[in-house]
Amino acid sequence: MQKCLPFTKPPEQIWIRYTGHIGVSFEWRVYTSNYFMKTFYKSRLKIIAMIMALFFVAFTGVGQVPENADKIISDARLVATKENKNIFVIFHASWCGWCHKMDTAMNDPQVKRYFDDNYVIRHLVVLESKNKKNLENPGALELMKMHSEESSGIPFWIVLDQQGKKIFDSREKRPDGTIGDNVGCPASESEVNHFISVLKGSSKINESGLQAIRTRFRRIETVR
Repeated sequence: MQKCLPFTKPPEQIWIRYTGHIGVSFEWRVYTSNYFMKTFYKSRLKIIAMIMALFFVAFTGVGQVPENADKIISDARLVATKENKNIFVIFHASWCGWCHKMDTAMNDPQVKRYFDDNYVIRHLVVLESKNKKNLENPGALELMKMHSEESSGIPFWIVLDQQGKKIFDSREKRPDGTIGDNVGCPASESEVNHFISVLKGSSKINESGLQAIRTRFRRIETVR
């Protein structure tokens, strides 16, 4: 947590401390006369302190590297084992409209509980635009390529068991048993059918829950 921590020092000094979210503290001591301790000047010193704190909040946030994909999956496995769930991993990017549509649908109050109760959900950032490459999770694209071609597009999603083994992904199966295209955010009837079959095979969502999810995702096609 980032916060400014005012604290008491002798009356002839004002101390300002900022503690950043990386655990680094910055501290200033401002010497003043009794005249400057008056309320009029105190208020201005507070404003200066706020500006300086905001500066260091921005400064310490620059250059932070997103968490490694392997670490995210490893941590998710621990949670999944503890809660007896499978892991639902979504590969996405900030520019991807269909990614946002899928997140919106999964977080709809009518269906959110079914996903939360049955999966440990994690997002991995891939394929960002040139000016946002810093948002990508290291190793995420390589993980995605292990399960699909990069050209398959996003959102691309996989379901892992508690050992981290893939049991399903977002590619449809053709009638002849071969692997088809990535459904991405399910919307059409065939896409949603695939999505529902994955949920049936990897969760304990009941029929009424599956029907609610089907209805919610089919709505996406009508508002394209």
